[in-house]
Amino acid sequence: MNWGHKIIIVYAVFVAGMLFLAFKSSKQNVDLVTEDYYAKELQYQQKIDELKRTALLSAPVNFEVVNHALTIRFPKDFDTKKIKGDVALYCPSDEKKDINRQFIVTDTTVNIPIPASYHGLYYVKINWMAEGINYYFEQKIII
Repeated sequence: MNWGHKIIIVYAVFVAGMLFLAFKSSKQNVDLVTEDYYAKELQYQQKIDELKRTALLSAPVNFEVVNHALTIRFPKDFDTKKIKGDVALYCPSDEKKDINRQFIVTDTTVNIPIPASYHGLYYVKINWMAEGINYYFEQKIII
């Protein structure tokens, strides 16, 4: 076999590999972060202000995952206050694993059940309001 045939074989293998990669990538599931991405982006300054308010609290928001449940503990600043809000567990790799729950509590603890099969990287996003003031907290966790 001469060098001309070898070049044609290498080129054919390269083209076949590129076609295979194009086919596989077209079958990949790509979930958007949210359907109304641009509308939420316009409201981001409000989130920045809520993050600053949260940073000024006497202690940070604490959370832990125990026995397939997310336990959230708010700082002592909210001991006697009614807290209303929502918790979002956002899974960047699979939209079907996202969890959104609303809560209203008068103590400082919230429990959110998590299915046993939900593992991986999540973002905990907590929006809450106490006495007419909005707060926001966000952090990565691995379940």
